[in-house]
Amino acid sequence: MADRRQVLRMGAVAAAAPALAGTVASPALAHNGGRKTPEVFGHRGASGYRPEHTLASYELAARMGADYIEPDLVATKDHVLVCRHEPEIGGTTDVATRTEFAARKKTVSLDGVSVTGWFTEDFTLAELKSLRAIERLPAVRQENTLYDGLFQVPTFAEVLQLRARLSKELGRDIGVIPETKHPTYFRQLGLELETPLVRELRRARLDKRGAKVWIQSFEAANLKVLNQQYRVQVNLVFLTSAAGSPFNDTKTYAQYLTPAGLKELSSYVDGIGPEKNQIIPRNADATLGTPTSLVKDAHAAGLKVIPYTFRAENQFLPANLRVGTDPNAYGKAIDEQITFLRTGIDGLFTDQPDIGVLSRTLV
Repeated sequence: MADRRQVLRMGAVAAAAPALAGTVASPALAHNGGRKTPEVFGHRGASGYRPEHTLASYELAARMGADYIEPDLVATKDHVLVCRHEPEIGGTTDVATRTEFAARKKTVSLDGVSVTGWFTEDFTLAELKSLRAIERLPAVRQENTLYDGLFQVPTFAEVLQLRARLSKELGRDIGVIPETKHPTYFRQLGLELETPLVRELRRARLDKRGAKVWIQSFEAANLKVLNQQYRVQVNLVFLTSAAGSPFNDTKTYAQYLTPAGLKELSSYVDGIGPEKNQIIPRNADATLGTPTSLVKDAHAAGLKVIPYTFRAENQFLPANLRVGTDPNAYGKAIDEQITFLRTGIDGLFTDQPDIGVLSRTLV
């Protein structure tokens, strides 16, 4: 069984890739009209094609031409960083079917929101490794359920090892852009994320200027700690939402994105990762509206702009770019990405990296 799992772990990663993957050429041109070519960030890997945050998803993203792969980081009971979208793992692993872990189901306050399920902080790494990943959105991405039960929960260290191997094999530097998930929550549990994150980057000799690494967070305080206390040398990016505030922060995301707020951010981060509607909002009829000044304002403050998340399914697209009535069918995702790329963004997060790679060649 162990041998079979090893085969299945990466088997079919390159096989059966969508047709677009075969159309992409070199993943990164040096320049485009005097401006650096926007970079493609594989959102949770190639999560449109494989269960998110698995080595299979990350590898497929790199092979499709993504410049960066994105692991979300949470902590285990024994303080190891693993890659999951949230500390709650009931929706992304088979833990709910495992009777030996039934008693660990609980309800917690996660950044002020009541959440019920199974949480990584209650599992050792060895216990998490006994679980298998499942598709988080099975109704949307039914094809991804083919891979349910095949892949383990990877550690951050394993992702960095994969990055090194693929960089050598593909002949180009594969970037990594980890996100610290709920850093305040984990700090309150005595499992702060910063120390093991920085330790793994330094162990991989990646905490240096020029390394193809960004660290991202929705909490500005977390990024300040990384910048001022840990003095990391890699780029930092502040993620923002179209509404609300960072957890336990007196300032709203909107306030951070004013010209004055962006100038202040530039003292400790290198870029922002806004929700894409903050770049081009939607009209009342859900069609694309007029671009805001955010890209221009951020660039004036010396910040890169990398919006999220671009997905190909109709339900995630503006109304005027949907095709047919099936919410899970693909719409005009290339058209959407071209429109956003023309605003001058420096990159984009996408669940289908091959579409991102193709779209930037058409701008």
